[in-house]
Amino acid sequence: MKNWKKNIVVSTTLMLSVLGTHAEAKDWKVIRFGTESSYAPFEYKTPDNKLTGFDVDLGNAICAKLKAKCVWVENSFDGMIPALKAKKFDGILSSMTVNPERLKQIDFTNKIYNTPTRMVARKGSPLLPTAASLKGKRVGVQQGTIQESYAKAYWATKGVNVVPYPTQDILYQDMVSGRLDATLQDAIMVDSAFLKAAKGKGFSFVGGNVVDAKTLGVGAAIGLRKEDVDLKNNINKALAAIIADGTYKKLEKKYFSFNIY
Repeated sequence: MKNWKKNIVVSTTLMLSVLGTHAEAKDWKVIRFGTESSYAPFEYKTPDNKLTGFDVDLGNAICAKLKAKCVWVENSFDGMIPALKAKKFDGILSSMTVNPERLKQIDFTNKIYNTPTRMVARKGSPLLPTAASLKGKRVGVQQGTIQESYAKAYWATKGVNVVPYPTQDILYQDMVSGRLDATLQDAIMVDSAFLKAAKGKGFSFVGGNVVDAKTLGVGAAIGLRKEDVDLKNNINKALAAIIADGTYKKLEKKYFSFNIY
């Protein structure tokens, strides 16, 4: 009798566990993407305050493939990972590069693109993206970016004054005013948002690409919570389909004159 009762209890517990798992499973009919709107051409606001950019178009295309509704949630870039883990949104689609430090906290989809990191200074500046050249100089970076990680790891420890900023707009203002000697940036983003704009007149890239897999990673992807394996699989399938049917190439040509994948 005791064994019979014990079996009933075990069976009931297992059944409740299975039911609970199914009850918590998500159908992902709505996917909330976190983004930061000052990274043109990847994500930015139009004059009428509409969120747009390559990342936004890509996210909407992914949702369309999955027959899901896209919801965009704006968040500061340096707070993206904490906000994702706190479930304020379901994925980070905001030019976030995959690197070992971030992989300790969250998971990522397959690569969505790969962009170089470069330094910007006034035209004719003798500065180069090396610790020796920048010693005693002020170099601006945006908080929470891989460029901040690189500059703090390799430059700040050797006498370079690395200055973090909460937004790119404030950083650009200090470049123009002369409060900064240089800035380390995502090359495509800074080219579009600063160098090709009126405020960036008189500035240019200096030196070549800055490369370091440990801090700068190997490409951008969509950040996800580690437990959302089903969402990761769904997005990867949708991304593969978008690349295969030409949708990705069409979006790429809309914003870039070169291959970013």
